[in-house]
Amino acid sequence: MRAAGGAHDPNLAPILQQRGVLLEHGDALPAAARDYARAAELVEGLRDPEAVTLRVQALRALGDVRRKQARYPEARAALRRALALAERRLGRRHAETGATLNSLGMVCKYTARFDEGVRCYRFALAIVARVHGRDSAEVASVYHNLGGIEHERGRFRAAEPHGRRAAEIRARLLGRGHPDTAEDLAAYAAILDGLGRHEESEPIYREVLEVFARTRGRRSYDVAVNLHNLAAVRVERGAPAQAGRLYRRALALKTRLLGARHPDVGLTLFNLASLERDLGRAAAARAGFRRAHAIFRRALGARHPNTVAAAEQLSGR
Repeated sequence: MRAAGGAHDPNLAPILQQRGVLLEHGDALPAAARDYARAAELVEGLRDPEAVTLRVQALRALGDVRRKQARYPEARAALRRALALAERRLGRRHAETGATLNSLGMVCKYTARFDEGVRCYRFALAIVARVHGRDSAEVASVYHNLGGIEHERGRFRAAEPHGRRAAEIRARLLGRGHPDTAEDLAAYAAILDGLGRHEESEPIYREVLEVFARTRGRRSYDVAVNLHNLAAVRVERGAPAQAGRLYRRALALKTRLLGARHPDVGLTLFNLASLERDLGRAAAARAGFRRAHAIFRRALGARHPNTVAAAEQLSGR
C-alpha cells in the first residue's frame, strides 16, 4: 500500500472489504457489492503484492455477490478481471488464482457453461491441493462444486465420488453436526437422488434440515433449499400431499429471502407445477410453469435448459 489520505486513500480498501463481508453475511447484498467494488477501485493500478491480492479478493467477492443476486454477466465480468490479475501478478499456481477459478466455476454452472466450469474446478483443485493439502477444507469445497456441476448437467455417476469425497473430508475436519458439513451432505444427497437412491438421500435431508434450523435459523436459505429437495424425494416415494406442503414452504422462504424473480424461486415453482400437473390440476400447473418460464427467461436467457424445459411444459410437449 502507499501513503495517501481522504476518500481516495487505498488504505481504506481493507476496511471496506471487511465491511462488505459483514454486510454480505447479513444478506445486505447491494451494500456489500458497493463496498467490494469501491475497495477494488481504491487499489487499482497498485503493483505491490498486498494491494494486488486485495484487489483480486475484492473483485472475487464482488463476483460472488453478483452470482448470489443472479446477475450472472456482471459476476462473470468481475471474476474474469480477478482471474486475469491473479494470473498476471501473483502467478498461475497462487492460492488466489485457485480461489478465483473456483468462484468462476460456480458462475459457469448457473449459466450452463458446463465444460468451462469443470475446467475451472479441475485447475482450482490442483492449485488448492498443492497450497492447502489434499484433505483441506479448500479441497473439500472444490470437490463439492465439481459434484454440483456434474449433477446440474445430469452426470450423476461422475458427480457421486466428488460429492462423497467433499462430505468425508469436511466431516473429518469439522464433525457431522457442523453447518459446513451439512452443506456437503445436502449436495451429496441431491446426487443420490439423481441416481435414484432416495432411501439413502431422505434421512440425509432430514439430518441437515435439523442442523441448519439449529445453526442458521428455521427461515434460512439453507432450510428453504433442503425443504425443496426433501419435497422432491417425497414425490418419488409416493407422498404427493406432503411434497406439496414442503414445496410451498420452500417457495415462501425463497421468495422472502431472494425476491420473486430469482431463478431459485423459479426452480421451486417449476417443481411444484410439475406436481400439480401430475395430480391433474391443469390450471394451477400452467400458472406455475408460466411464472417459472418468465423468471428463467429473464435471469438465465432463452436457451438455458431450465427455460427450455418450462417452455416445453407450456407448449404441451
